[in-house]
Amino acid sequence: MRKKGQTTKTPLQRRGGRKAPSLVLGIALCLISAAPLKADRIQYKEQYFRLYHLHYIQYPDDTMENIYWLEKALEADFANPLYAVALIEDEVQWEKYRYLFMMHLNLKIIEQYLFLGNKWNKGHAYFYNAPWKEPNLQSLDIAETCFKAALSYWDDALNWANKAQERRFWFINLERVQYWQDEAQRIQGHELDYEKIIRRELALLQKVREAFQSFAPPPEPSE
Repeated sequence: MRKKGQTTKTPLQRRGGRKAPSLVLGIALCLISAAPLKADRIQYKEQYFRLYHLHYIQYPDDTMENIYWLEKALEADFANPLYAVALIEDEVQWEKYRYLFMMHLNLKIIEQYLFLGNKWNKGHAYFYNAPWKEPNLQSLDIAETCFKAALSYWDDALNWANKAQERRFWFINLERVQYWQDEAQRIQGHELDYEKIIRRELALLQKVREAFQSFAPPPEPSE
């Protein structure tokens, strides 16, 4: 049985790199072999995006699987407009659709890294967790890595949202992805600001870390 306050180690230990794919490549092969794929070749953004899904209980491996598929979608080409997620009837709609899609992918990756980070984040440093000071500090390090990975996608999400909100697209409505358009409007209106959210989480995490670091080492057992 795991003691109260103790954390478990995960594959997500590695820091470094601006973008986050390096954080999930270690488990990629296992996830791919376990994922139910169609016989068709997966090569387009829309195909990878359809492999992303939320689970009723979001375990870390589920979240890392989603991150993997979403990052593959970022790297892939768009499918022919006939197979777009939205109804595309002209080139202007096609252009706006691509901007919205890229924005949405970055937002979903941010969300998934926040989910992942919160699995290891600690809201408080309780005095009775002092015997497990080091495991809790390691857990906070993992959470910080996830939050910083999420932050690295915000600039791209913001840039794509701004492109999708250019004046020439104001009267272009893509009904099937109306939610994406709403996201772009919320970003431009500063109602959705992941940078503010993430930096607040990092500041709170640092306070908890400092509290754990201030705990005195447990006394030596008396003879």
